[in-house]
Amino acid sequence: MSKKKLPHIINIKDTVGVERYDDVFREYVPETVTDFKHMPDQNGATVLFKTASGVQLKVCFLTDSIVRFSYTYQRDYMKDPLYALSDKAKEILTQGNPLLTIETKIHDDHFTFETTEIKVHISKHDLKLSIYYRENQRFTHKIIEDTEGVYFRETLHKGTTEIRCTQAAPRGTAYYGLGDKACSLDLRGGKYENWCTDAYGFGAKTDPLYRAIPFFYGLKEGAAYGIFFDNMYKTYFDFDSSQKEEMSFAAEGGELTYYFIAGPELLDISTHYAWLTGKPELPPLWALGFHQCRWSYFPQQRVTEVADTFRRLKIPCDAIYLDIDYMDNYKCFTWNETFFPQHIALIHQLQDAGFQTVVMIDPGIKVDDDYAVFTEGVEKNYFLTRPNGELMIGQVWPGDSVYPDFTNPEVRRWFGLLYEKLYVEDGVSGFWNDMNEPANFKVLSKTIADDIVHNYENIGANHKKIHNVYGQQMTRSTAEGLKKLKPEKRPFLLTRATYAGGQRYAATWTGDNLATWEHLSIANRQVQRLNISGFCFSGSDIGGFAEKTTGELMVRWLQLGAFHPFYRVHSAGNNASGDALEDWNIVAAAAKIDRLDQEPWSFGDNYTPHAKAAIELRYQLLPYLYTAFWEHCETGKPILKPMVFYDQKDTQLRNSDTEFMFGDYLLVSPVLKKGQRKQVIYLPKGIWFDYFTNERFIGGNKIIIHTPLSKIPLFVKQGAVIPLYPVQQFVSEKIID
Repeated sequence: MSKKKLPHIINIKDTVGVERYDDVFREYVPETVTDFKHMPDQNGATVLFKTASGVQLKVCFLTDSIVRFSYTYQRDYMKDPLYALSDKAKEILTQGNPLLTIETKIHDDHFTFETTEIKVHISKHDLKLSIYYRENQRFTHKIIEDTEGVYFRETLHKGTTEIRCTQAAPRGTAYYGLGDKACSLDLRGGKYENWCTDAYGFGAKTDPLYRAIPFFYGLKEGAAYGIFFDNMYKTYFDFDSSQKEEMSFAAEGGELTYYFIAGPELLDISTHYAWLTGKPELPPLWALGFHQCRWSYFPQQRVTEVADTFRRLKIPCDAIYLDIDYMDNYKCFTWNETFFPQHIALIHQLQDAGFQTVVMIDPGIKVDDDYAVFTEGVEKNYFLTRPNGELMIGQVWPGDSVYPDFTNPEVRRWFGLLYEKLYVEDGVSGFWNDMNEPANFKVLSKTIADDIVHNYENIGANHKKIHNVYGQQMTRSTAEGLKKLKPEKRPFLLTRATYAGGQRYAATWTGDNLATWEHLSIANRQVQRLNISGFCFSGSDIGGFAEKTTGELMVRWLQLGAFHPFYRVHSAGNNASGDALEDWNIVAAAAKIDRLDQEPWSFGDNYTPHAKAAIELRYQLLPYLYTAFWEHCETGKPILKPMVFYDQKDTQLRNSDTEFMFGDYLLVSPVLKKGQRKQVIYLPKGIWFDYFTNERFIGGNKIIIHTPLSKIPLFVKQGAVIPLYPVQQFVSEKIID
């Protein structure tokens, strides 16, 4: 007798007798509060709630403006090294804030907790919360409110499979942030994922992308708030896609922990978030100059040819990159002696001409018994393994590859010191950690399996939990190693994948984009979004990484890039994506027909002067940029700001994603369309001056500006002092008194 086909997974409430199922799930939501207490030694700033369903909530006030909500349905909270948080924030979480005073009130059906900035209202019936701002000296302005509230789902086979928090999204509320999303700046109406992904050739609707930054802003009725959902699993965000005036954030595992960050100004939230997750150190000045890169410059005569042409044409440049082909058979920390037989002499030659050398280091370590990095790592159990203890072998540039476990402190120390020869002996100035999502060729997931085992600070975890922080912890290893090797130097490090808080270790760029006008617009939005998501030291592959660019597109991209903190041209040349694992004979044959060069002079005399002028403008503005970067490192204020951050009460700026503020005083309006020679620009309140002509404009109006190929519209706010350098070929060429 055949049995009726059963669902793949069924609610345990619907199970019948002794029937068996593929899997069974349970759901948990908070119910009536059964216990409430202040935690000891926390200055009254941490409170624990328990409910009848077993769901618990721990509330911790870090400052008057930042409060942490952490829910679990387990018996106790998980141990967590808090990778995203700054040292100061971690200290306060464990020891309390002695300067903070919380007023607690217990009512018939709810609790309230007040700081000088906010009031938190928590229901006794279901832990649903609301948060209020002051309005006319009273806490009457409700800024967020739970609707469905908190939800957990687990199965007998898989454990936790979903956690979710659902809150009100009143009509007119706008949402910003989430790092590198390629869509319009206002996230409302969309659904998004965070899962670090090798997203070669991505588009405006591609999601997820390379980074996982689960932090967003809400702007409601002119007042703003922030939420940082600190969960390392794959996370999901739904900003009222169903038009039910609800938004939610969710994850595939872990605990539901998020930080509410009070405004009411958007810039207040930026600085509070930077305090919470950490600020970067000021980079070396050369790192803010112009960088030239391609896949790949080799042999070394080609590198000197590029460097000599920059100096001959007097086009400023501070750094030249060596992509994967500088390595011996793609083995990290080695040199290809055929392509670079005199690499130390080359590096010194470049230094004498004012160029810094930056090289790539990937996480994929070649499986090769004659390769010391591999054999030492195997001997010391430093590489990722499968649950049965087998070495996890993937496919990246070297072919068969293993991956260091950067969640192991001992591995981080080991890997960081592997840079010694390149950094100390050879004279390489900076490094580029690529492919660290981590990428894995040939498989649809583009990465390694969820069940791969990680040390996780001796706690233990699988890759499903660690995936989104793998790149961040690789850059942590690299940055800490570089500081130990040369403590007197400020290191420069670039990364592709990272997680919230990763701005403490490395700059980033938007990944493998395309040479199209659409991608010029995408780059404009992405770098604005990264800046307000904590990653100010960011830029794009200027001209496009893949496909063939044009002279006009290249000039317009160089003009935009001059106002991005990270300013680099990078292209794939005749190569394809990593999945193709190119035959170099095919690549070389294609290069003989068209090398697909993207140096600033590569498009002829009609374009080279304009490309050169864009780069020269960057060098003139370096003291202004350096000052803005210093302020960012001190306060967390973004270097680039979407126009809504200039005046969040101006509704015309809410959806503006072309113009942006560069520092506090320069308004940039990049030209983003082919052949465009006029541009309509809305100038916000204030008095503005055309940077190039000194023409005066009154804000609050739209203007029409002519945009010849030689010009990017640029405006100066009245009262500004803009310090300028003379044009230099590299940042230390001239001594500035």
